[in-house]
Amino acid sequence: MNVESSITATELSKSFGTNQVLNGVSFQIPAGEIFGLLGPSGAGKTTLIKLLTGQLKPDEGHATLLGRDALKLRAAEHGQIGMMMDNFGLYDRLSVMSNLAFYADIYQVSRSRIADILKSIGLYEARNTAVSKLSKGMKSRLSLARAFMNDPKILFLDEPTSGLDPVTTREIHDVLKAQKRRGATIFLTTHNMYEAEALCDHVALLSRGRILEYGTPTDVRRKYNHLNRLQITLKNGQQISLENNGASALQIKEYLEQEAIWAIHSTEPTLETVFIELTGEGLNTGADQ
Repeated sequence: MNVESSITATELSKSFGTNQVLNGVSFQIPAGEIFGLLGPSGAGKTTLIKLLTGQLKPDEGHATLLGRDALKLRAAEHGQIGMMMDNFGLYDRLSVMSNLAFYADIYQVSRSRIADILKSIGLYEARNTAVSKLSKGMKSRLSLARAFMNDPKILFLDEPTSGLDPVTTREIHDVLKAQKRRGATIFLTTHNMYEAEALCDHVALLSRGRILEYGTPTDVRRKYNHLNRLQITLKNGQQISLENNGASALQIKEYLEQEAIWAIHSTEPTLETVFIELTGEGLNTGADQ
């Protein structure tokens, strides 16, 4: 693993007054990976990003970014980080183009890149439109474009598709996959289980400040597949549940010979059902911190 292009957290803890937001959080993210931090609002996802980027000091533990202590990041490291935090930093009165020109100057990169970035994110036709007149989805794309301006090695994206329609969400997913292909490491927070399963190489399930489970989405789901059954839907509408083992093979063979099967599904749980099993609550509760 290329340590200089990874993110590590070691026993990170953070409290605000009597409220402990994070408690002993540890993980390591290899370079070029999309990592998903999955949890409800209020789980501590935003606080964790601030600790990893040196915006907050942990009460205990430490974090490293690009091979350096997160609290000792230099301008060189900051210049290799891109962030999208709830459309923060967009200027409503300026056009799309002017917003990115402003950040190009801050990052000291050529303004000639702006047109290509806008085309890649589907905003080129709106380049002269004031931000105040953009839809929520377009503002989200612009926030992403701003995060991409400096070709960062690491992208921190806090709920990048929250509240967006399915078409816009899918388009943003395509953009994130393209960033991964160019070698960027992406730290993604979300409470959307489908987003995590579609995008992430590894996920961590965060609840009440603790990581309850870590692994690939597939491995996490398989670990909690207690039922291990097959759900068969016949063409006549009948639903049949069978154990997922060799003992059911003969019955399935008979249905196949009769051409009676319309669909077969495993009972493998989703990340949502795993989270509910571990915590007793869903992924859309609370107020984020």
